[in-house]
This record gives sequence, C-alpha cells and structure tokens, in this order.
Amino acid sequence: MARMTPAGIWFMRAVFVAVALVIMFFRLLPLDTVPRQWSPPDLLLATALVWSARRADFVPPLLIASVMLLADLLLQRPPGLWALLVLLACEFVKSRLPASRETPFLGEWFAISVIIVGITLLNRVILGILAVEQAHIALILVQVIMTIAAYPVVVFLSQSLLGVRRLSPAEIETMGARL
Repeated sequence: MARMTPAGIWFMRAVFVAVALVIMFFRLLPLDTVPRQWSPPDLLLATALVWSARRADFVPPLLIASVMLLADLLLQRPPGLWALLVLLACEFVKSRLPASRETPFLGEWFAISVIIVGITLLNRVILGILAVEQAHIALILVQVIMTIAAYPVVVFLSQSLLGVRRLSPAEIETMGARL
C-alpha cells in the first residue's frame, strides 16, 4: 500500500529509469570482441511492456519516450523511430488494461508477442522505405524470439524483486480508478 502514494509512484518511476540504465550499461559493455552469430533479447522493450501492462502509472508516456530515446542514442539506432514505436506499443497495452485485467498470463504473453512482432516489422519496413542499412533478418528474428521468450522472466523478476504487479480490484477502488 505504501506504493500507492505519490512519493511511492515517483520512487517506482526512478526504479524504472535505474533498471533501464543498468540494461543499457550491460548492452554497451564490450564483453566479446568477436561479432556474435545471435542477437540478445531486447530487455528494455520487455521491461517497458511489462511495466505498462502491470502498472501503467509507474511508466508515463514521457518517461518511456525519454528512456527509449536515450537508448536509441546510446545504442546507435536511428534516433526516435524505435522510441516512438515502443511508446505506441506501451500506450496500446495501457489502453487495453481495463479489458485485459482478468486475462490469464498466457493471453497476456500472446498479446505482447503480437505487439513485439508488429513493432519490429513496422520498424523494419520504415527503415527499408528510408533506405537505412539494417541488420540481417535472421538476427532480427532471433532477437524477436529471444525477447518473447524473455518476457515471462522479466515479468517474474519485476513482480518478485521490484513488486510490479497487477492491482487487485480493491486497490484500484482505493486509488479512485475505474475498472
């Protein structure tokens, strides 16, 4: 209940930024100098989607856009495109929250998987139209599959370690929100 206060919500927003910075830090670490034959999961995307699906008040649109734009700049992606697509995906997930509050986890996982595939394809198409050099399609497919596979792990870690879980109807009522 302590996280229902405005200070608790701001604290969790700071935690989201800290988690995002840690993910970016480890993505930038030069652990291997040989190019990989596989692509790691996009844990930042999975984290943003998990937090948007579980506690939308912890990740406002400006925070998601800022974190993803910083990731675009640090990871040398075309600035703004992936940030916009992730923001749109997170806002779509948030808009579905009232309807999907009683959805079992497999339904949520399937919906998030469709969203991940959709924004990845849209990103690829837009970059193709703009003639921007892209990674090989096999690497992108591996990353999408790995991100979808990592989603339950990110849900488990966010819920068990950070306390990011769905609100019960009683908690929603105390916050003054509608179901």
